[in-house]
Amino acid sequence: MSHVATGRVLSIQSHVAFGYVGGKAAIFPLQCMGYDVDVINTVNFSNHAGYGRFGGPKASAKDLSEIIHGMERNGLLHPSRLLTGYIPNAESLSAISDFARKVKVEKPDLIYLMDPVIGDGGKMYVAPDVVPVYRSMLPLATIITPNYFEAETLTDTVLKDITSLRRALTLLHEQYRVPNVVISSIPLRQWLIDELPEAIRPPEHTLEDSDYLLCLCSSTVDVEGSNGLSTVHAQFVPLLPGYFSGVGDLFSALLLGHFRSAELPLPEGKNIPQTLLSYATSMALTKTHAVLKSTYQYTLTLPEDERQSTDVEKDAAEPLRKHKRMRGRELRIVQPEGQNIIRGVENIDIRKMGPWLEFWTT
Repeated sequence: MSHVATGRVLSIQSHVAFGYVGGKAAIFPLQCMGYDVDVINTVNFSNHAGYGRFGGPKASAKDLSEIIHGMERNGLLHPSRLLTGYIPNAESLSAISDFARKVKVEKPDLIYLMDPVIGDGGKMYVAPDVVPVYRSMLPLATIITPNYFEAETLTDTVLKDITSLRRALTLLHEQYRVPNVVISSIPLRQWLIDELPEAIRPPEHTLEDSDYLLCLCSSTVDVEGSNGLSTVHAQFVPLLPGYFSGVGDLFSALLLGHFRSAELPLPEGKNIPQTLLSYATSMALTKTHAVLKSTYQYTLTLPEDERQSTDVEKDAAEPLRKHKRMRGRELRIVQPEGQNIIRGVENIDIRKMGPWLEFWTT
């Protein structure tokens, strides 16, 4: 699993002084994989918003444009890959959109992974006027990695059954012309369990005991044997207790890093359609979950006052209670075990994305 990459990534997303979200969760893993990473910070905060209190400035559209133009004037913009994440407002996102359009014209082979950071669990992190800008940018992307709420928002489709899931993917592929879609975390409700192939269905799982998330990827590139619009793969992961930030940022970075044809294994058989996206997603899912599991295991070693469960009233009365808990849940990326996972030398079982052969026909 250990592969050294070559190439240059331009990362445009948030930065925090303390902790591992945004660029702090993405840049080091990409560097561990062998990529040179150039960095443009869209915000420069003390810590992530999960702590409840934070400070620091947001980069304006003018700030972002000046950084980009400065790099251009000095001949320093040579990305083979582009990664965008949290961009707080429509004006700043529009500036990034203008740049992405320009660089795609200059470099048609550029691989652009867009993580449309809009919100989660029904709550938006950005102003509503960001959404139409993201929709206008979707045709520029090689890969997008929305969570289920972001997929719903972008397609204006509530994911409540197989029909709505098909509709969302159809819109993303056909109307918005995105070749590779990864919905990183769909709550594994009963309707999904009923539709999933048995090989990728959790054992003895019920709606009342929803302890899993589903990761789904869909690619219109090389759809031979897919029986439909795209080739669809899926895999579930067990939920771990507690709330962890930066997981999506890490996942997107690893996915972009592994999206390399040199890594793709030989096909396993005619009835097992495989895509570059499904392999890269398998590796990203595996490594992200392994880092998350390592982080969770670390939290169990902390003093009791640093691993107390969430309690809204107690947290409000004693803010440091929440701060201690959040501090202990920062992703374990730079520690030796984290680096071993990212570089692929740790002995971990691959969570392989399984083919959903009947997705478009059942």
